[in-house]
Amino acid sequence: MSERKNVAVLVGFVLSISLFTASVTAMLVMYYDNHMYFMMLGNICQEIIANKPEAEQEILAILRNRRNQSLSVLEQYENVTEFNSCEQSASIAEDNILQAYGYRQGDFLYSGGREILFLAGTGFLAGGLLFLMTLLLWRKRDIARIHVLTEYLEKVNTGSVGVLLQFGEDEFSKLQDEIYKTVTELYQARDAALKAKNHFAENLYNIAHQMKTPMTSISLAAQMMYEKPSVKHLEQIRQQISRLSHLEEALLLLSRIDAGTLTLERKDVDVYTILMLAADNLQELFSAAKVSIQIPEAEEMVIYADLDWTMEAMMNLMKNCMEHTPSGGTVYCDYEQNPLYTQIRIWDTGAGFAKEDIPHLFERFFRGRQAEKGGIGIGLALSKAIIEKQNGTISARNLVEGGACYEVRFYIH
Repeated sequence: MSERKNVAVLVGFVLSISLFTASVTAMLVMYYDNHMYFMMLGNICQEIIANKPEAEQEILAILRNRRNQSLSVLEQYENVTEFNSCEQSASIAEDNILQAYGYRQGDFLYSGGREILFLAGTGFLAGGLLFLMTLLLWRKRDIARIHVLTEYLEKVNTGSVGVLLQFGEDEFSKLQDEIYKTVTELYQARDAALKAKNHFAENLYNIAHQMKTPMTSISLAAQMMYEKPSVKHLEQIRQQISRLSHLEEALLLLSRIDAGTLTLERKDVDVYTILMLAADNLQELFSAAKVSIQIPEAEEMVIYADLDWTMEAMMNLMKNCMEHTPSGGTVYCDYEQNPLYTQIRIWDTGAGFAKEDIPHLFERFFRGRQAEKGGIGIGLALSKAIIEKQNGTISARNLVEGGACYEVRFYIH
């Protein structure tokens, strides 16, 4: 329907402009012909009067009584003189004898001129009416388009969004596209805000839950200390305070990452150096758990990353593997590089992940079925955030031969 209206509007404008043009052209041609007729008639009268002065009164009478038939009467005197009418008609005489007698160009409209003037006026009027009708149709179409867009925005405001009808290309097409984009972005922003709100509420609940256990333990130990002082109770309080401090540090770090305020001093660092420093910091824990770690020394492979924070991320992965490796087991590391990325693999000889836990391993405060008691479920989430902030990815899977495996990729571009 819109295409038909567009065609009708286009045809209407073309026809109205054509009528205008034809009418104006006809009037200009008629004016020019009448002008030439007036000049020629004046020249003829002037020649006749110059050769026969006694005919002046008769000529004036003819001009006065029968203006539209004057040329046929004056033809009676054609044999009086000969002159080059074409040459005289081409020049516009400022002292035309007819003007001297008080006549004007419009007083001698040639035969058929009035009909042409009438037709030209009728065409001009018809063109004006057609132009006005076309303009009204165009305006009606624009109002209809505005109404559709307004109705769509009203639905957006009430939450019942529909789909805009497909119209042909017109001056509102770009506006419609921009409205679509804006509405889509608003809905995405709303969904992101709702997701952030739910995520904040969930994190707040998890933080409260994580704090509840050590706070309860500290309260009970303090009560027991009040009734019966003991070094054991003091050690319990110290352990729980240490756990709260670790939780606080982890939460502050996550908040800095989320806010984009964590400054990373990225530079070229060797992968082997990162893994060795991470292992050295965990040496006491590995020794206590009777778990060994193997890091092969290969050719130098460099990544563009922050040494300290990348080492922190690797420590969390190594520690997680160690906690799920039985006494006497081993945690393995290897690394390789290609033109696209540098890959680091860390795996253990334990039982591996529970299948249902794998999709949630890097979620904050998530603790799997085989998680160690006392953990807060935030180490893997920290590692993921640090790695992704340095143009990297991390994934987890179970090995076919058994054991859990983490794969980290730092992309070159």
